[in-house]
Amino acid sequence: MENTNSVPAWQLRTERGLAKMFFLGIITLGIYPLVVESHISEELNLVINNRDGRHTMHFCLIFFIFSWLTMNIATVVWYHRTSDRMHNELIRRGIDYNFGASDFWLWEILGSLILVGPFIYTYKRMKAMNLINADYNQKG
Repeated sequence: MENTNSVPAWQLRTERGLAKMFFLGIITLGIYPLVVESHISEELNLVINNRDGRHTMHFCLIFFIFSWLTMNIATVVWYHRTSDRMHNELIRRGIDYNFGASDFWLWEILGSLILVGPFIYTYKRMKAMNLINADYNQKG
């Protein structure tokens, strides 16, 4: 008997969340967040590339090569650009959710001063990507 709760293999992930990212990040010693960000870079290119003509560099290239060469500036630019692309796609698809590059600067950068900001940014980022992927799974 087939499991009716399983997601077909062709559908994009829609189950990302802050708690899962946090706890699996601890258990895997930081590997799980790298995998999630890598999937996000691939999914952004799949879902959005045909519309805006831009290409998001794979997160592993940013993290392992360019971040240390640029004293982490490349990572900041990558997060800004991907957040902006996600914002534009949310608007284009008519999804009523507020997320964009300003969230990166407010929560990830300035919010790090209050310690919870990066968690809020990660939650919003995961939710935005889940919404985009769910809409893509439904409408293409």
